Amino acid sequence: MEMCKVYFKKLDEKAIMPSYGSEYAAGADLYACMDGVVTVKPGMTEFIHTGIAIELPAYTVGLIYARSGLACKKGLAPANKVGVIDADYRGEIMVAIHNHSNNAVDIMPGDRVAQMVITPYIFGEYEEVEELSDTVRGAGGFGSTGDN
Repeated sequence: MEMCKVYFKKLDEKAIMPSYGSEYAAGADLYACMDGVVTVKPGMTEFIHTGIAIELPAYTVGLIYARSGLACKKGLAPANKVGVIDADYRGEIMVAIHNHSNNAVDIMPGDRVAQMVITPYIFGEYEEVEELSDTVRGAGGFGSTGDN
């Protein structure tokens, strides 16, 4: 396993350090940090503070994903599906939580609201060309590689 230091700063004394739920967990849990309950009404989105800022290593990105229990049991997931924390961002990590259910859901201070996976990325150098290389798939779009 490759490990790297990820520095974080508490912006609120109540903030909770990101933590992994198990030895092989890919995502570190992010915790709600606010003074009171936030109710997310059906079909609505609320911004949830985490109270932390982080310093990711160069050429890595923090990808913010839903926690499966929260998404499957309560219908709450990041509004943008996958949040992106760039390595040069130093502001507070906030999670835009959308309620896909038909019921209002309360988020309590200290609740785990999302998970962050840190991963390296490739910085593309885009170059316009007249032709692209051929492949078997070609320009086939959605559903072009099978029946499903």
